[in-house]
Amino acid sequence: MKKLIIAAVLVACSSAAMADSDIGCGLGTQVWQGQKGIVPKVLGATTNGTFGNQTFGITFGTLGCRQNGVITASARLGEFMGTNQESLARDMSVGQGESLNVLANLIGIKAQDKSAFFKATKDHFSNIYAANNKTAGEVLAALQSVMAQDATLSVYKLA
Repeated sequence: MKKLIIAAVLVACSSAAMADSDIGCGLGTQVWQGQKGIVPKVLGATTNGTFGNQTFGITFGTLGCRQNGVITASARLGEFMGTNQESLARDMSVGQGESLNVLANLIGIKAQDKSAFFKATKDHFSNIYAANNKTAGEVLAALQSVMAQDATLSVYKLA
């Protein structure tokens, strides 16, 4: 039994290439690897964030984590989107809320442009969260498209 557990841990810890770009590295990414849909992504992101295993993985280069990786704005946005999909959808649908404000801050939206950002997410909610936008990356791409069509928001890029 010990050999089986050790083998499973080694397999799970061996490949950084398998890390999900939406939810990062960690045990949750390894456990739900290859599964599609919002539920496995939320469960993976929650597992990664809740049990502190990303810190372990980054420290020791395991669980699909790389020690020499660079934190990028798009990675932060993707991780935030992946772990806050429901609250962001709710906030965008009404054009206000804490999660939406945090997203605006991560994007770098200036204070004077936030009202335009909030309004755009509300007005174009059905485009941003369209049925075919299932991953955090797809939602962010749709959001970028909406922002690109707005004179005030077109100056902001989602990394």
